[in-house]
Amino acid sequence: MTLNTLLQGAALAVVVAFPAFADQHTRTTEEVVMAHLGAFGAGDVDAIMEDYADDAVFILPNAVLVGHDQIRPVFEGLVAEFSQPGTEFTLDVTQFNDTIGYIAWHAETSVNVYAYGGDTFIVEDGLITAQTVALSVTPK
Repeated sequence: MTLNTLLQGAALAVVVAFPAFADQHTRTTEEVVMAHLGAFGAGDVDAIMEDYADDAVFILPNAVLVGHDQIRPVFEGLVAEFSQPGTEFTLDVTQFNDTIGYIAWHAETSVNVYAYGGDTFIVEDGLITAQTVALSVTPK
């Protein structure tokens, strides 16, 4: 048996034994960002957080957050706001290149008008390792 055959067999064993691990780490940047948006739209904070590396950096206009414990409360608040009846969210632009993803969007919730939102994502090994957010938000 050759080394190549052994390595192929080992890789297959990892995929069969740990399919979630294999899928997560082979997702493209576009797949990660679109899954992230789907989880946000579904209001699933647990699924949102699964898209982030444990030590992910999340840069907001007023704060730099690191890790799940600091990032999670942001999404808990956003999901609470964006899941209210009458919320409108429009994804205007998506761009992807290798490990970088960008989205531009606008939205209106029961409490805020988001004239512009722009997010940049860095994705490595199937997880968001960094995200920046720019917003133009006006309270109602």
